[in-house]
Amino acid sequence: MKRHHILLPILMLFSALTFTACNNDDPTPVGESTDKYVLITLADRVSGSKAGFISAFDEYPTGPISNATAGSLEGQGMGGWRTYGNMIFKMFRTSDYATGIEKIKVNRDGSVESGQFIASKNPAEAAKYFGTGNFVIENETSGYYWDAAEPTKIQRFNPTTMVNTGSIDLTAAVNERGVGEDGIKFRAAGQKLLAIKGGKLFANLTYAKSESGQVGFFDDYYPDVYIAVVDLASAEYEKTIKIEDTGSLAYINENHMYDFDTNGDLYLVAQGRSALGGKSKIVRIKANATDIDPTWELKFSDFRAADNGKFANVFAKNGRLIFTLNTETLTGGGSGNINTADIWEFYSLDVNDASKTFKKINGVPVGTNPGAALAAVEVNGKVLLRGATKSGPNGYYEYDHATNSAELSFSVDVGGAVSGFTKIEVE
Repeated sequence: MKRHHILLPILMLFSALTFTACNNDDPTPVGESTDKYVLITLADRVSGSKAGFISAFDEYPTGPISNATAGSLEGQGMGGWRTYGNMIFKMFRTSDYATGIEKIKVNRDGSVESGQFIASKNPAEAAKYFGTGNFVIENETSGYYWDAAEPTKIQRFNPTTMVNTGSIDLTAAVNERGVGEDGIKFRAAGQKLLAIKGGKLFANLTYAKSESGQVGFFDDYYPDVYIAVVDLASAEYEKTIKIEDTGSLAYINENHMYDFDTNGDLYLVAQGRSALGGKSKIVRIKANATDIDPTWELKFSDFRAADNGKFANVFAKNGRLIFTLNTETLTGGGSGNINTADIWEFYSLDVNDASKTFKKINGVPVGTNPGAALAAVEVNGKVLLRGATKSGPNGYYEYDHATNSAELSFSVDVGGAVSGFTKIEVE
């Protein structure tokens, strides 16, 4: 009996040591999360059907890399994405380029898959108009999006379960102006802009003159842009605010064309009267306000008096804005330069600079229009600028605030033009 009493503690100790050793050999125990760096690229450097790739990497990329690997997701609508926390979403379905909201799934082994998809309530209507799937997320269980099937309502959804959870009717807000106007062919709420700040939802009001084509974009009936403000706690419409003397607030793609500064101020991009610009500007809503700040605005004509271009993106941090501006007069059509030429250059601007000095950012190649891609992202505390050219340099450049310059962080030689980069944790 005494022998058994002596052996039992020894066996228990051996068992514990064995269990501990096994745990130490397991780098990612079940239930723990692991970091993944996720990159999206557009196969055609300048246009096309937006086919491309999404890949996940265990480590921050270095040097020239391939974004088309065995575990990559290949398909349509790879112009960019929107992220929230550890969730990634596209506004085009990978399999067939249908508009809506698609969730991207990144697995622990690094493979990437298409996830759940929220389609329009009426796909035939969605096919007529750009914008279905324009969305914003409040938290992990609450988000809002636009659906052409019900153009004057804001749809609600759960980003985690990817199910529609109702809607907010803004028909009355839309009809505060323009009722009976024959020149208005289409009305909507939230088709181009949905943003959340301080418990309020900001949704653009569309008054379009067109009956076909890109209805609601660059065809504003009014000379001002209108935005409805909704209280999210009560889901009640509060008021409408306006941005004077401009047009085409934002555009329907993954580049949401607004950004929050570190202090909570919201900066909004209006592209202007046409796709080629004209009266384009950036305006501000202060952190604790719901109205457009009347003391500050930035016009493209402040940069070049000819007013022959536009703002197409904005990134804000610590009172400094970063954006791209066209170096040449914009032209459209089949031979146009707006989306096909290396004419877009990075600039920064201090929002407290009364002289509104546009400072060129050195080190990033003059490249193509970011389009749906975000021109600037922040990963691991690094501000990264998209440096993608038609056929030359292609990668992300790390921005140095002190020198207002950037250096190549990593490049992509297989997979196409960089369109988005983020870091997430996967379970």
